[in-house]
Amino acid sequence: METPLATEPEIRQRIWLELQRATHDRHHEWRVPVLATVGADHLPEARTVVLRQADARLHTLQIYTDSRSPKVAELLDAPDVVLVFWSKRLGWQLRVQAVASVQHSGPEVDAVWERVSQSAAADDYLAASAPGDALHDTSDAVAVNTAESRRQAVHHLAIITARVQAIDWLELARSGHRRAALTPDGWEWRVP
Repeated sequence: METPLATEPEIRQRIWLELQRATHDRHHEWRVPVLATVGADHLPEARTVVLRQADARLHTLQIYTDSRSPKVAELLDAPDVVLVFWSKRLGWQLRVQAVASVQHSGPEVDAVWERVSQSAAADDYLAASAPGDALHDTSDAVAVNTAESRRQAVHHLAIITARVQAIDWLELARSGHRRAALTPDGWEWRVP
């Protein structure tokens, strides 16, 4: 007997449930989506990022980055982004259109830094050089060694918040592919 097809409310709920799971499960396929932006040269730029938070109520996704990263400047010039997620397990692809904003400081950044500073990931935000800079000396890549010194050091952590405008959901299945366009307030079935 075939499993009944999920309905629109079930799919919407499952999308956000899986996005939230991905923020905690290091092995979840949606933990590392591709973020596409428009570069300074007006050409597309894409890179893999780590999903850190998903809020279904606010329709937001969050990513951490180094504030000196080229993507930060790109987002300040052109905040429209696309995030692409693929899950072989689910047979689902998401293309998420969003408008991104960047926080460099403030209570939320301070709270995130307090957690990150306790981990090895802190070094990613403490390097003397910006991401993508030429590495002239391997000591440039090494930041601060102890958790206490990391907490006290000047960091470059920034939070990218992507406010979801629309989701293109595609299900690839042997029984037949399905596709839909979701907005925070609507749903429209589409030809796969």
